Amino acid sequence: MIKEAQAREILSHVDHTLLRVDSTWEDIKRICDEGIRYRTASVCIPAAFVKQAAEYSGDRVPICTVIGFPNGYSTTAAKCFEARDAVENGASEIDMVIPVGRVKEGRCDEVLAEINAVKASCGGRLLKVIIETCLLTREEIVAMCGVVSASDAEYIKTSTGFSTEGATRAVVKLMAEHVTGNTKVKAAGGIRTLEDAAAFLELGADRLGTSRVVEEFKKHEREEAVSENTESSY
Repeated sequence: MIKEAQAREILSHVDHTLLRVDSTWEDIKRICDEGIRYRTASVCIPAAFVKQAAEYSGDRVPICTVIGFPNGYSTTAAKCFEARDAVENGASEIDMVIPVGRVKEGRCDEVLAEINAVKASCGGRLLKVIIETCLLTREEIVAMCGVVSASDAEYIKTSTGFSTEGATRAVVKLMAEHVTGNTKVKAAGGIRTLEDAAAFLELGADRLGTSRVVEEFKKHEREEAVSENTESSY
């Protein structure tokens, strides 16, 4: 069983995420409140809510958003505009989706150029590069580890959570083994439990994109409170 101290350490690596199409401000506000309360690494939300969330949260939790999301096939210029706009609205972190088709065509030099162009538009904020691993071969994943490691981005990220599969343990292990320099790995998609989260961190992930781990911790808190109340009644 995950102990509370370990659970809180896990939460410090979590980008507490809500990217549903039908998200409302009340939903986003709740995510911000939970991110603040549980001291998550960030809250990851749609760009349309960044300004409101940044004004609401202040410096209590970093605001992360996504660009070129979820398909990655908008132009580089459009992604750069999205990044600048998000930063101007208060985003501290940007998660971008690569053009997967270019990887399939072996045009990795163009992918590298796009990553660096977006990073230059981030105004010094963190950039995480989503490569959508479920659509790539093992060789393509390894190649993208090299591309992102050679870029100015800080993180390589497994998934949007909107394609055919999220993060898997085998893929995160592969990525952790092939990134170089200071490049870090973010696992995202399908991380449901504290045990899942712990396993991904053990395999080499530094960030976890998940909408469920905070809820799991809240459940853990409730169970602990019931247990303490039961013990005190004897």
